[in-house]
Amino acid sequence: MSKTEILLETGTNELEILEFFIQEKTGDGTTSAPSYFGVNVAKVMQVIESPRLEHMDSAQHPCFLGTIPLRGHILPVLDLAIWLGMERAETPFDIVIVTEFSQQVTGFLVSGVTEIHRVGWTEVIPPSGYVSRLGTTSIVGLVDRVDRFIQLLDVESIISDLSPQQPLIGAGAVQASRRYKALVADDSATIRLLLRNNLESANFELHVVNNGREALDYALKMKGKAAETGNLEDYLDIVISDIEMPLMDGFTLTKHIKTDPVLKDLPVILYSSIITKELLHKGQSVGADDQIAKPEMDSMAEKAIALLER
Repeated sequence: MSKTEILLETGTNELEILEFFIQEKTGDGTTSAPSYFGVNVAKVMQVIESPRLEHMDSAQHPCFLGTIPLRGHILPVLDLAIWLGMERAETPFDIVIVTEFSQQVTGFLVSGVTEIHRVGWTEVIPPSGYVSRLGTTSIVGLVDRVDRFIQLLDVESIISDLSPQQPLIGAGAVQASRRYKALVADDSATIRLLLRNNLESANFELHVVNNGREALDYALKMKGKAAETGNLEDYLDIVISDIEMPLMDGFTLTKHIKTDPVLKDLPVILYSSIITKELLHKGQSVGADDQIAKPEMDSMAEKAIALLER
């Protein structure tokens, strides 16, 4: 499955999710009803048959099954059920979902794939208030399909938890020439905290929100205040947003800002693990001024200053 084959129009506040399931054993050894999950199609490279790897007693984490060669990659394969604390019932049709994001390729062993759904981010129910036995840190949202809930899985958090040595966003050495006001939107509390550390150390004053809907509401509120003074820069200088968020994604947020006669000159930086050279055109099509892939987010303050002071 090629990322270039994804035909969603950018800025419609939609995404495509690959729905899959894990067949779980019950306490008496029988098979229970499947649990359904979803992952953004933009992060899926392909789906392959299970290589039937055996669990390794010496593995750093019990979910690690080993590696296999795949299209020039050495593919680590993880038993997703073990990581989620589930006991998977083995079947002859187990498959591996191969994901690619943040310059990493990883395989996740699951029981099977059902279908691809096109959903609006407004349909994604934020996990706050929902108590899952799997823990809300692994679920970014829920999609109600009438007869079942699809739990949207945060595969990035899994990789991050299994590779804690990977550097995240830290305080940089750059300094803005004056104190700029930045609006930051991200549904991850961890990323919000790291961005705050990176940007505040570079002389930014932050207003931080959980999703694109909240970000747009705040930007429109600042637009209203600016109508009294005639200067938007008194209230807001730049918008920095994740792409994948419940209620409204970063593409749609950017499209709203860049088509507003007052807000259109606000610089917008989008960031995500799904940003690649092949997909840069999506952010460009809605008017994003810069785009940053997750592995390069240490440069966030530097990029923001460059846009504001060029």
